[in-house]
Amino acid sequence: MTFSLTGRVEWVDTDAAGIYHNSTVVRFVESAEAALVRECGLVGYFPVAPRVRYEVDFHAPLYFGQEVTTDLDIAHLGSSSMRFEFSIWGEAFEGRDRELAARGSYVTVHIDRSVSKAVATPWPSQWRDVLQRLVEDPAGPAQDARV
Repeated sequence: MTFSLTGRVEWVDTDAAGIYHNSTVVRFVESAEAALVRECGLVGYFPVAPRVRYEVDFHAPLYFGQEVTTDLDIAHLGSSSMRFEFSIWGEAFEGRDRELAARGSYVTVHIDRSVSKAVATPWPSQWRDVLQRLVEDPAGPAQDARV
């Protein structure tokens, strides 16, 4: 299932020429993840689910003021990790057509913060049940079920 969140490129997201810098992708993606987690009711998720890998391919610039849509999918749910895939789209803007700006993936790992050294631990069963329903079906294309 694809989760989508719409936002806008703010001045703080850009360089002096008004073009987004690469760190903005992380903000858009993590905003979409936060909205998804809220909708799923996974209270306490962020302090125990750090990112351990990020990979991004940049395709096109985004500009100050441009509306942006972030599409996020859970591509794989492991016992203690989860891989997200995302696409960031720059919506039509100042004569430009809608276009893919960035695409990538990242991995989060569930950790136990009660021990002195963070250790990967299985997802809580209640979270796993919710997350498993969101994992993209590997047998077919993702449905365009926008939340």
